[in-house]
This record gives sequence, structure tokens and C-alpha cells, in this order.
Amino acid sequence: MTARYFKLTDDVTLPGRWELGAPVDDQGQDHGSWLFMQGTPARVERSLRVPSYVRGSALDFSLADAGAVPVVSQRVAEVLSRLAPGDVELFPVAVEDTSNAYFLVNVVRVVKCIDDASSGEVRYWTPEDGRPERVGTYQAVHRLRIDPTRTGDAKVFRPWGWLIALIVSEDIKLALESLGATGVQFKDVSPLR
Repeated sequence: MTARYFKLTDDVTLPGRWELGAPVDDQGQDHGSWLFMQGTPARVERSLRVPSYVRGSALDFSLADAGAVPVVSQRVAEVLSRLAPGDVELFPVAVEDTSNAYFLVNVVRVVKCIDDASSGEVRYWTPEDGRPERVGTYQAVHRLRIDPTRTGDAKVFRPWGWLIALIVSEDIKLALESLGATGVQFKDVSPLR
């Protein structure tokens, strides 16, 4: 049986939920997507906090900084550190409006695994686009599909060339569902059967 993978997103349809801003340090310096969306280890020397720009119910999983940076509760952090220790870094973060323990998740695993043929549409950056630093990477990926034969032992990762997507294996999905983790939403990105 082929391994299944899911795009993990923030369930923005939950009524009364909080919305989190970009992580900042004690000096007010932004530590958001520019640092935690690279798929590489991050260096954080100061304590971090995440402001709440819409107050509401705390969630176990949220994407802060306009949907880019995962912020998770203690229990979700425990699942990730147990099942995918080499795939993520966890940084303690103070979240406005709660005294509960939260962690910022930096996904350090990047896998070249997008199945261009099975995905709905893919477009690559070209020299004509005027963005030389992006040439050869994805400009757009619609109806993303992953080739599981290229994922190896990855449990939590970002696809090479399309780092905005956060992908988890089926065992991570099942573990988060068994916890009753709030805020999670999964979209199957496995090959069509």
C-alpha cells in the first residue's frame, strides 16, 4: 500500500477563533516567515512572542504571520517531537491572551517530491519573469500531488520549490486527530487512486 500524505492547514472556518500575527522578539524584531519558511534550521537568540490580532478561542494548531508559521500547543509539540524529531525544530513562544505553553514549529525538512504530472497545474519561474533568484522553482502549484516514492522517511516536510505547503504523513495526521487537536485541517495530496 502506498504511503499517504496530507497538506496541513489552519482551519480558518472555526467561529470565534484567534488569529495570530508575526512572531517577534523582546525587542520587537520580526521573526516570521522570512526565518521559518526556509526549510533550514533557524537561529533564535531571544525569547519570542506572538501577538493576537484577532482575539478568540485558543487553538492547538494555528498558522501565524498571515498563514505562514505554525504555532502549536504543548500536546501537538509532543506528537511532532515524538514522531518527526528530525523534521522539525520547536521554539517556545509566548502567545498573547494565554498562559499555556506554545511552540513555534520550524520545518527543517525539504523534499523534492511534487508530482508535476498528477498535480492540477504547475508553473515554473523563468528568466523572463525577472526574478533570477526564483528561476527553476515553482511559481504556482494547483491541486498539489506528492510522489510518495520520493519522500523517504519524511513525516513533516515542505516540498522543494513550493515551501508554502506544509505536508504531513498519515501517521502524523492520525495522531493529531486522535488528540482532538483543534485548528487542524488536512487535504489529501497523495496520488489519485
